[in-house]
Amino acid sequence: MSWKQALFELLGKEAEAVVVSFASGNNALVRKMAEEVRGLEPARRHFLVCLDEPIEVAGITCVVVSSRNPYWEARRTLRRFRIGLAPVLFDGGEHPLRRVAALLAPFKILAYNRRLERHHLSFNSPIASMLFYRGLALDRIWLRPWSRGDGYASNKYQALNGRAWRAGRKRIGIVSPYFPWPLSHGGAVRIYYLLREAAKEFDLVLYAFGEPSGAVMDFVSKAYLFDLPRYRKPRWSTLLPPEVCEYESATLRRLIETSRIELDLSLMQVEYTQLANYSGEVLVEHDVTFDLYDQVAAREQTFSSRWTAWRWRRFERAATSRFDRVVTMAGKDSAQLPNANTRVVPNGVDLSRFFPTEETDGQKVLFIGSFRHFPNIEAFRFFAEKVWPLVRLQFPGAQFTAVAGPDPEKYWSGFTADPFPLATDGIEILGFVADVAPLYEQANLVVAPTLVSAGTNLKVLEAMAMLRAVVATSSGCQGLGLQHNVSVWVADDAVAFAEGVCQLLRSAPTRLRIAEAAYGAARQFDWESIGKLQCAVWRELIDAK
Repeated sequence: MSWKQALFELLGKEAEAVVVSFASGNNALVRKMAEEVRGLEPARRHFLVCLDEPIEVAGITCVVVSSRNPYWEARRTLRRFRIGLAPVLFDGGEHPLRRVAALLAPFKILAYNRRLERHHLSFNSPIASMLFYRGLALDRIWLRPWSRGDGYASNKYQALNGRAWRAGRKRIGIVSPYFPWPLSHGGAVRIYYLLREAAKEFDLVLYAFGEPSGAVMDFVSKAYLFDLPRYRKPRWSTLLPPEVCEYESATLRRLIETSRIELDLSLMQVEYTQLANYSGEVLVEHDVTFDLYDQVAAREQTFSSRWTAWRWRRFERAATSRFDRVVTMAGKDSAQLPNANTRVVPNGVDLSRFFPTEETDGQKVLFIGSFRHFPNIEAFRFFAEKVWPLVRLQFPGAQFTAVAGPDPEKYWSGFTADPFPLATDGIEILGFVADVAPLYEQANLVVAPTLVSAGTNLKVLEAMAMLRAVVATSSGCQGLGLQHNVSVWVADDAVAFAEGVCQLLRSAPTRLRIAEAAYGAARQFDWESIGKLQCAVWRELIDAK
């Protein structure tokens, strides 16, 4: 027997330290936490302390304590064991097992947050421990606004050749924050289809962040692709909006200047406000971004949200005044930019891909909105948490499918500290779907429950083209010329939205009446006619030179 074993035997404890996890939050997150720790420490014995009810995890012994006296019960059960590690979940709110963990193993606590990031709480790093305890993301805790080593932009890029240059054609450069494929969100859809239409008249050069894929190079003569810069400053610390800083690349800036001369480009078009620091003649405002953040600030009423809104308003109004033309999605957007020379080129829909189909029997509700755009996360939460329970009271068999785009958990954790939602109560969450048309075919109703929004919603247009009735908030269907109970059902609070969904699920004739009126409106938004509007903007500028 070693001295260590002899010592602990005298103390009445086992020599080998054990891992004791505490079920101090959401059960699904607790299970994931315990499973991860079990994998990190496979050689040790594991316990999971639960309050009132057990949580079964393979390879872990569950210790159930009552809410009346959890500390003494846990201490009595575990008195023979030496706690070497105590994982504790901090997912907001209060939980008695956190106090139990602090009393049983005050120097061994491995804290987990809602994102399942982990951090050892320690008196040696009190500020970091306090920030983590309060919910700050781990990769932000150690950032400093004055630090120089927290980010970088690669000076490398790919140069790809696509369609051959054609004699006598003007050449246009397009700067985009991403390669417009796959068509997993509205911005990619718009850029892709307008490249396709513009290629009928112009030769195109694309500057973008990301990897090549899809058929984009069939429309583009040359593409320069960059890795997305790594930006790790605190989001509050810059006068510029952080999204603008995230896309800053000195290499891209120099390439635009040199290649514009070498390739004899007639003009440059910059997509999205966050890229407005790059030079060009045309800026495409996919939405008026300060309008979006003004809505957020009005709802949240926090200093952080007001600071973000002010930064966007300051940056965007100055940026839009520098371009010869600013393209907006609707007249409402143009009206918010009085100092800009605006042209409206609305969003559209591919009528050859999305066309009327007969509805099948059922109670299936569909929402399509990539979580990379945070208003879609807000829309999903509003519908799933506040509207859907009211719908299920009247239609317990109803099914709700949400298409959240690529990497939904990644974007969810970036925008909210809450755990990723579980697929329960008739809710199904899908990631990237290559072809959403079959989902529209299977749906009986489409929802656009957007609480904060700017620009226009392409997914509403797709639903209209597929002959599906839509229930939307005012912001979810703005800019499309739709009327309540004629071509769309409009509701702006949870109760009214649920009533609209239930009324349309209950009445197939009402759904069809609204869908047919909406389909007539959708025919005005085909990409071919919208592409001609964009080309007209370019010709106007080229002819003026």
